[in-house]
Amino acid sequence: MSRYFTEDHEWIDVDGDIGTVGITDYAQSQLGDIVFVEVPEEGKEVGKGDDAAVVESVKAASDVYSPVSGTVLEGNADLADNPALVNEDPEGEGWFFKLTLSDTSELDGLMDETKYQAFVSKL
Repeated sequence: MSRYFTEDHEWIDVDGDIGTVGITDYAQSQLGDIVFVEVPEEGKEVGKGDDAAVVESVKAASDVYSPVSGTVLEGNADLADNPALVNEDPEGEGWFFKLTLSDTSELDGLMDETKYQAFVSKL
């Protein structure tokens, strides 16, 4: 499994042609306490960079963008009852949605963990 990152602080774990998407620890720390998450419906088509989910904190509401194009397989239903999972485990159990990648070459434009950490260190 490979993990990639966007400049908008989303991560995607890729296993074959399936991707799991969430926001990074940096993103959740900037947002503060998460109070609501809206995940995409199963079957929704998303393009690279499209807003796919919404996360609301005590500070602000933000869109979560899809790092790649594809079809949503499932949203994380646990977030409806427990949006704080995003704060507790943003790069694990706090994932937002899974999708089938329609174009794996789109991963080429994303950062690996080393490049992402360097990017965040300059913010």
